[in-house]
Amino acid sequence: MASVLVTGISGGLSQAVARLLVAEGHQVVGVDYRDTPPLDGPLAAIPVYRANYNKTAIEDVFRRHAFHSVLHLGRVGNLKESVGKRFDLNVVGSQKIMNLCRSHKVDKLVVMSTFHIYGADPANHTPIGEDDPLRAGTRFPQIADAIQLDNMASRWVYESERCKVVVLRPTNVVGPTIHNAMSTFLRADAVPHLLGFNPMTQFLHETDLARAIVVARSSPERGIFNVAGASAVPWRTALRVVHAHTFPLPAPLVALFLRAVPDQVPGYLINFFKYPCVITDERFRAAFDWRPLMSVQDTLWSTVEDVRVSSASAGGA
Repeated sequence: MASVLVTGISGGLSQAVARLLVAEGHQVVGVDYRDTPPLDGPLAAIPVYRANYNKTAIEDVFRRHAFHSVLHLGRVGNLKESVGKRFDLNVVGSQKIMNLCRSHKVDKLVVMSTFHIYGADPANHTPIGEDDPLRAGTRFPQIADAIQLDNMASRWVYESERCKVVVLRPTNVVGPTIHNAMSTFLRADAVPHLLGFNPMTQFLHETDLARAIVVARSSPERGIFNVAGASAVPWRTALRVVHAHTFPLPAPLVALFLRAVPDQVPGYLINFFKYPCVITDERFRAAFDWRPLMSVQDTLWSTVEDVRVSSASAGGA
């Protein structure tokens, strides 16, 4: 069976992918720039390294193992990290990983990007395909490193001959083990909605994305692909599904709200609560014979269930 490197192994998505690969009999190696707590269950025995993707330590990982494929899922979206560190990890680090894949004759590289690079904009048409322009960088420099990562990886799709490259642009990824901005926002005690706005919004369950990554790794296909969930729903409908306590927030008060919760909602995400950014993943479904298994209702509820049940139990005590 194949030897597979999974970056970002501290995160819930990377661990879900690693579990699927171990279940298939593959030899999995994990790496992360952060400390990784001891893994349990089927992942307890896999080698795990701590290495910044832009430093020489990542070279040692490639020298110790002959990887058939690399799943670069460790894009740093945490805005608590400095702009310089995110650039070094996401852009310089990703370039280093791609070069190592080439020099070590890796057969397949899957790179995790994000649909956020399309940007939520009133000029967007619906749905957005892989060939549409990336509007986000013109207004929100916080996501510039993600756009550079995507552009660099997308060039490799066509420039890399031996190593087949797949770039995935998933919609809002949520789930019980995900701690990104959207999952954290949905779990909040009180969730505002912007007065006068109710855009269509998509969600993708972490297990469906994990399946998508695994099938992309095993296929001979290469290319740039959106990945979406079962269906799009209005944002306020999503809040009703998760039983969120919500309140209207006038647009002029957005800046005040962001200052109050700076780590919960990145500035670029606000536009996604105003304008639609609905993507189509028909290209991915056709190429990889993949479909999401989780309904939008189950996807959303699984993300907040522990929080809501705990709150209900505390209230009844």
